[in-house]
Amino acid sequence: MGVEPSPGPVAVVDCGTNTTRLLIDDGTGLGQRLQRVTGLGRGVDARGRLRDDAIARVVDALGEYRRIIEDRQATAVRAVATSAARDAANGAEFLQRASDALGTAVELLNGDAEATYGFAGATTGLTDAAGPDKPSDPDVPAAAASAEGRAALVLDIGGGSTEFAYGTPSAGARPDAATSVDMGSVRWTERFLTSDPPRPEELSSAISVARLHLDDIDRDHPVIARGASAARLVGVAGTVTTAAAVEIGLDPYDPEIIDGFVLSRAAAEDVFRTLATERLADRVHNPGLHVDRAPVIVGGCCILVAVMRHWDIDECLVRERDLLDGIAAELREAQASPAAELREAQVSSAAELRAGTDAAR
Repeated sequence: MGVEPSPGPVAVVDCGTNTTRLLIDDGTGLGQRLQRVTGLGRGVDARGRLRDDAIARVVDALGEYRRIIEDRQATAVRAVATSAARDAANGAEFLQRASDALGTAVELLNGDAEATYGFAGATTGLTDAAGPDKPSDPDVPAAAASAEGRAALVLDIGGGSTEFAYGTPSAGARPDAATSVDMGSVRWTERFLTSDPPRPEELSSAISVARLHLDDIDRDHPVIARGASAARLVGVAGTVTTAAAVEIGLDPYDPEIIDGFVLSRAAAEDVFRTLATERLADRVHNPGLHVDRAPVIVGGCCILVAVMRHWDIDECLVRERDLLDGIAAELREAQASPAAELREAQVSSAAELRAGTDAAR
């Protein structure tokens, strides 16, 4: 049984390695989505610390989001930080500064939880191979073996980590396997792609190392190894949505068009080749590619094509729904539950947030 929409919207904030995002969700549609490329994790892979200027950019974004959350009168708020904050020696300092800026606690989310929430969000509304509430692109072949009970492999390529979750989508279902790997668009760019444009051997190394990580997943999670090739690949987050936008030539960006688009493997490979062979100064002019994502998109595409090659996957269903939506659904469920008080450790009311604002003035 589905969860009834909450009396008011809920707000979820994600302080990611490359972007800081906000979802205001009332339980219907895609909700209000904002993101700023803040580059929190730039340099973390090499130095092991978050830079002061990166923290300042996130803090600035969170101040803006705090005002929006107040204006929308959100009834519950949850904020998380992911890969960069997990890896950094000064992660605790960042969490405190971020919490102060937002007016509610920013918690550190572990990789497995990140993958699990991503699965819940990405598989919302999946009932057939054509995707959520719309047909696939008419020029793309329909996904093979469409069936309501078909398993899904959710792929979330972030800036510092990539999450994988495998299972059969259904209301409230948890994945059969969920894992997080320390590879992402920012991390791979800084580790492998030092030339402009990247040299062929750099690209080859990035893809080869990604596939070694996928070998590890096959070993550690046999259910993924057995089912990935036949599963529906569901891709979320900036690399996948950007690859789809570039394939379409979508400018300005429209999440309603992207959500449910089917990106073929051939198209993903074509986008990868195009972007990887261009200098950054030229790459930024591709329609559908946001200028702030241009420096790291090739690193993310290395991971995307590695996944599709490794498990011989022909298509990727692109979703705008992801980690944020998975957390939002939990917040709405907690509000509707008679035992909602048990969730108070994870949920901050907007009234408390506004009180904190008033006290600070």
